[in-house]
Amino acid sequence: MNNFFSILTKNQSYIYKVLLFIAATVLIIYLLPKGGQFKYNFQKGKPWQYENLYAPFTFTIKKDNATIDKEVEAIKANAVPYFEYDSDIPKESKRAFFELFEQTYVDSLYKTSKTKARNLGNQLLDEVYKHGLTEVVYPYADEKLVYLKDNNEVEEITYAQIHKKENLNRKIIALTVESSANDIQELLKKILARTAQANVTLNSKLTEDAVATEIEAINPNRGIIEKGGRIIAKGEVVEGDKYHILNSLKAEYQSQVWSKSNYLWLLVGYSLLVSLVFLMLFLFLKKYRPDIFYHNTKVTFIFFNIVLMVFLTTIVVKMNADYVYVVPLCILPIVIKAFFDPRLGLFVHVLTLLLLGFVVPNSFEYLFLQIIAGIVTILTVSELYKRANLFISVGQITFIYIIGYFAFFIIQEGNIQLLKWETFGYFVLCGLATLFAHPLIYLYEKIFGLVSDVSLLELSDTNSTLLKELSNKAPGTFHHSLNVANLSEAAANEIGANAMLVRVGALYHDIGKMINPANFTENQVNSFNTHNELAPKESAKIIIAHVIDGIEIARKNKLPDRVIDFIRTHHGTSLVYYFYKKEKELSGTADPEDFRYPGPIPFSKETAILMMADSVEAASKSLKDPTSTKIDAFVEKIIDGQMEQGQFLNANVTFKEIQTIKKVLKKKLNNIFHLRVEYPE
Repeated sequence: MNNFFSILTKNQSYIYKVLLFIAATVLIIYLLPKGGQFKYNFQKGKPWQYENLYAPFTFTIKKDNATIDKEVEAIKANAVPYFEYDSDIPKESKRAFFELFEQTYVDSLYKTSKTKARNLGNQLLDEVYKHGLTEVVYPYADEKLVYLKDNNEVEEITYAQIHKKENLNRKIIALTVESSANDIQELLKKILARTAQANVTLNSKLTEDAVATEIEAINPNRGIIEKGGRIIAKGEVVEGDKYHILNSLKAEYQSQVWSKSNYLWLLVGYSLLVSLVFLMLFLFLKKYRPDIFYHNTKVTFIFFNIVLMVFLTTIVVKMNADYVYVVPLCILPIVIKAFFDPRLGLFVHVLTLLLLGFVVPNSFEYLFLQIIAGIVTILTVSELYKRANLFISVGQITFIYIIGYFAFFIIQEGNIQLLKWETFGYFVLCGLATLFAHPLIYLYEKIFGLVSDVSLLELSDTNSTLLKELSNKAPGTFHHSLNVANLSEAAANEIGANAMLVRVGALYHDIGKMINPANFTENQVNSFNTHNELAPKESAKIIIAHVIDGIEIARKNKLPDRVIDFIRTHHGTSLVYYFYKKEKELSGTADPEDFRYPGPIPFSKETAILMMADSVEAASKSLKDPTSTKIDAFVEKIIDGQMEQGQFLNANVTFKEIQTIKKVLKKKLNNIFHLRVEYPE
């Protein structure tokens, strides 16, 4: 049992990766469309490259979206609206009319008799309320058929038969003229204006329900292909009816396959393909990025981003496949590049696209556009901490999308009459969404504890609280750190290392000296050295302690682990040689372990550069009458000594790169001391 737990403990990193692999694979398979993959790839306007294709089963030919859209529009245009008739209002209007008529009619004012006048008003109301009165004028032609619903009875009439209240006065005039009762026109107008109430309104809900029912009843099929019937011959151009039939077969095939007994086999197929994609990622990391492979948080971060992009794209495709290009897929290479490197960013982008090929329609077109956009992203997005760079890159990415889509469309259609201009808007939205990369990078830094160039730029600000404190408490150390930062950055640029990272590491590598600044020569004034009164071992202990103190200060101030690595490794496992030698002189013997830094030794190009630059810059202060020859020999001696001690064994730095670093350091030191090459006499 103990052996079992021992094995688990030793291999927990690998066990975690296996679990991550399984979890990611299961999630991706769950997100993939629940249908088989059509084994033929075809493009509109291109020849059929396979053998003659015969229908494997009987299936219906689906109408294309444009045809269905036309039918829907026709239904909406020809829809018969429903009007609601309120039968209580006419009775109330008549009652109100007779009451008001009795109050306002005066025999002496009118030639028309009271009885005749009352009957004309009653006749008018009967005519108006036969098919109802409405206050609203609806946008229908007079001859438009409408349904008039009175309780449970529905009558088909024309829209003109429904009276409009604005036309009521004209009807009064016509009736009184016809009946030779012109003198009571104004009386009837006033009374009816107050008593005739609208009793017909448009029933929008019933109308919309009727339209929806008709739309649902649209037959999505326009024909049938019998089993064994030839669909297309080899070499035929995929266009027109052939294109629609192939799309119908593809849709039918995908919908049928998962409902059959081979569901399990399809699941196995998906599992193998998705596993291959993730296996390629692991192999790439192990061979070319071992520092990432053995860092579980970084591996988790990469897997999380892949699954996130597949998830977002799947959701959008299920909602409306037309919006698939709105998903800002180029955020993925931007984010990976910000935290790691461009090569890994492009590799992860391509692997993600291989998975999305199962999800998106027109997969070839989609993959082509996204791969090109990903390459442009990697090539153009640089120095993310410069805000303008991301905007410029997003503009270039959007332009590439538009050009690529336009090219595909004219290849497939042969013209631009049917070009969907709104798709260009989707590309613009995608570009705007890509700008979210900046806040997303910040969010990832907080969640995963990673460091990007944006954060490094913030940390390199010498007005930051910690560096201000260093400059106040240990001004000599601060000046030394600035010099080391300049030397390290120049060397990193020369060999292609992360110059921003090594600069930040150099600025903070000696912050531990703030605890006892007077114990370090660069901060001592008036030539007073506190170590003159201490034993060599005590002095060495104080000097070595600045590494541990620096780590504690860095963690207290929440510096990233990548920056703390520079504090831990900038002396490696070297000796505090001055006090070691002094102890040997005084005691005749000395234990090297009492004078050795705890390490670890540098494990990257950047940490190795800092060790070299730090040692060279610090020791250069002891040079008397420096000359170019002395500086060259001095740099060679220090770095060669570090190599002999094995300080760079774990750093992936080559001999050629070390020689380049030496040249840079020599040149920079010569500039600092304002020296020129000595010429022979």
